[in-house]
Amino acid sequence: MMLRVETLNAWYGAAHIVHDLNFSIAAGEAVALLGRNGAGKSTTLRALMGLVPHRTGTIFLDGRDVSKLETHELARAGLGYVPEERRIFTDLTVMENLEVGRRPPRPGHAPWTPERLFALFPNLAEMRNRPGGRMSGGEQQMLTVARTLMGNPALLLLDEPSEGLAPRILEQMALAVRALKAEGLSILLCEQNFRFAGLICDRAYVIARGRLVFEGSFAELEGDPARRDALLAV
Repeated sequence: MMLRVETLNAWYGAAHIVHDLNFSIAAGEAVALLGRNGAGKSTTLRALMGLVPHRTGTIFLDGRDVSKLETHELARAGLGYVPEERRIFTDLTVMENLEVGRRPPRPGHAPWTPERLFALFPNLAEMRNRPGGRMSGGEQQMLTVARTLMGNPALLLLDEPSEGLAPRILEQMALAVRALKAEGLSILLCEQNFRFAGLICDRAYVIARGRLVFEGSFAELEGDPARRDALLAV
C-alpha cells in the first residue's frame, strides 16, 4: 500500500471534525474521497499533511510510519499536496513558480521537468513567462498541480481540483489527472463533483460529518442512484 491510514482523528480547537477514519491507497491507484460540503474532506487532507492543530492516528506512506513528521518532512517523504486555494505566487512567472517546487527525483522514477509538465498542461507551455496573477483560475489550478509535481511526489493529494473550472478546462484537468494515474502516481482526490471523480478513480470512500459511511467501487455508487443520492445529493 502506498498509503494506509488508521483511526485518523482531527480537531480545530474543541471542534472534532474527523472521526476514526481508516482507508488505504495502493501504489498507482487513484481513489476519491467524496462527501457533501462540510463533510470533512479537506480537513482529512490537511490532517494527512500535518496542517491541522491537533490530530491523532497512524499514517503509513509506502510502508513507513510518517505520523509524527512535520509538513516539510512529509513533502520530502513523497507526499504532494494541491490545496483548494491554489496559493500560487502571483508575482512569479509560470517557470519561476515551477522552480519553487523543484525537489530531487525519487530513485527509480523519471523526474518531473517543466517540459514534461508542459506536455501534460499545454496551456502552461504558451505562458511560461507570464506572472501567475495574470492567469485565469483554471490556468492557476493547472500551475498549482504542476508545481506540486515538480516535487516528484509518490502520492498526490488533490483538494477539489474541479471547483470553479470552465467545462473546457475541466476536461483538460481530467485528462491530465488520468495521465498521472497512467504514469503510476498514487492519487487521493477530494471531490464533490461525482462525475469528474468517476472519470479518474475506480474506487471511492464517502464521508459524512467526518465519519466513513461508504467504501467501494464507483460502479456500486453509479448502479445504485438512490444510495448515491442519499450519500451525496445536496
